[in-house]
Amino acid sequence: MPTWDPARYLQFADDRARPYLDLIGQVRTTATTIVDLGCGTGSVTRHLRTFWPDADILGIDSSPEMVDVALRENCDAHLNYDIADVTTWEPFAPVDLIVSNAMFQWVPDQFAVIDRLLGFLVDGGSFAVQVPNNVDSPTHSSVRELAESEPFRARLADVRALPRIEPEDYLEFFAERGFAVNAWSTTYRHILRGDNPVFDWISATGARPYLEALDGDLREQFTADLKSRLRQAYPARRWGTVMPFRRTFAVASPQP
Repeated sequence: MPTWDPARYLQFADDRARPYLDLIGQVRTTATTIVDLGCGTGSVTRHLRTFWPDADILGIDSSPEMVDVALRENCDAHLNYDIADVTTWEPFAPVDLIVSNAMFQWVPDQFAVIDRLLGFLVDGGSFAVQVPNNVDSPTHSSVRELAESEPFRARLADVRALPRIEPEDYLEFFAERGFAVNAWSTTYRHILRGDNPVFDWISATGARPYLEALDGDLREQFTADLKSRLRQAYPARRWGTVMPFRRTFAVASPQP
């Protein structure tokens, strides 16, 4: 996992919150205990209060930098955060609802991990997940093409490319385990502003492992080349730069 820069991640906080709100808006569970996996700075975790005002909520993230911000800025008497690795984390007691927003794409064997976590739901509990599904977009293809070219190939050979995850993948996984499943995809068209806002966006997320694997002149060259490709793929307009972003969602609930 890369290290995270909370300030850069929060640069587009409102845009990043939209999928989270769309996800939790489809959850019909009456929850008194909720876990948010991959909570980051807690800037979206706090929105759970709108739907479950009295619930005990725990945010889990592997990044100390992110959790530090969450603890300082997004806590309340029944909302807390902890640092943990989702692949091994276990709750102290069964929970009503597990939510995960834009985190499981980073987990190499995500379905094995989710299968384990389902065992920590109470009877009648729900699991809600959202992941990016835009690996065919220029944001990813530009990074991959550069990573496979010289002089970067040797340094970036071990960086894991993010997977394509379709609604059908979650639909079949949860349905085979007895859940009622609502699975869908949405393409957002974010209007970004700034000199090279698409680079700013992906440098905080999908491109971050590649940038961290480089240093010095190689990182500067990779950054310059990537910015040039992204400017061509996402031309700036007078009123902003449009970045389409497709995402996959699934809410697994008890059968009616």
